[in-house]
Amino acid sequence: MVVENEESDESIAKRVQNGETEAFGLLVERYEEKLKRYGRRYLVRTEDVEDIVQDVFIRVFQNIRSFDVSQRFSPWIYRSAHNAFVNQIRANRFRVFDVDFDALIAHHVYENPDESVREKEEIRAHLETGLSILPPKYREVLILHYYDHMPYKDISEVLHVPVGTVSIRIKRAKEALKSHLVKKL
Repeated sequence: MVVENEESDESIAKRVQNGETEAFGLLVERYEEKLKRYGRRYLVRTEDVEDIVQDVFIRVFQNIRSFDVSQRFSPWIYRSAHNAFVNQIRANRFRVFDVDFDALIAHHVYENPDESVREKEEIRAHLETGLSILPPKYREVLILHYYDHMPYKDISEVLHVPVGTVSIRIKRAKEALKSHLVKKL
C-alpha cells in the first residue's frame, strides 16, 4: 500500500497567507470534527458547539496572517477554540477555573515514551465513563492527550500553562478517575 505524502497544516496555512484562500477548506476539513468533539466536552448543547466552531474558523481565517508558519498549526487553532469555549461558559456565568497553584510552580516532567497502545485504549475506555466527574482543568488535559493525541508540549501551548502543569494535571486526573472507578466496583 502506497501512502500519499499529505501536505502539512503549516504548508496549507502558508498557501492561505499567500492568497490561496480556497486552501482554507482543507484546514476546516481536518479540524472541524476534532474541534466539535473537543467542544462537546465543555458545552452540552450541540448547536452551541457547532456555532462556536464556525466562529473559531472565521476568526482563524481572519487572523491567519498572524500565524507563524514555522510553528505548529494544531496548538494555534486549539488555543483559539479553547478560548472560545471558555468564553461561552463564562458568558453563561459558569465558573470554569479556580486558582490553580500547579500553574504557578514548574514541575519536572516525565512522559513515558513506552506507554503501550493497549494501556492507552484501556485508559480511553475509563475516560469515557468517568470524564464527567472531573473538574474542567483535568478533563481538558485528558481530552487533548488521549482523544486528540497531543503531546504534553502542545497541550501546554493550548492551555498556556507550563509543561509540568500538564503532567501533574494528567496524573491527578488519572488518580481521580481511578478513585471513582474503584468506588463503582
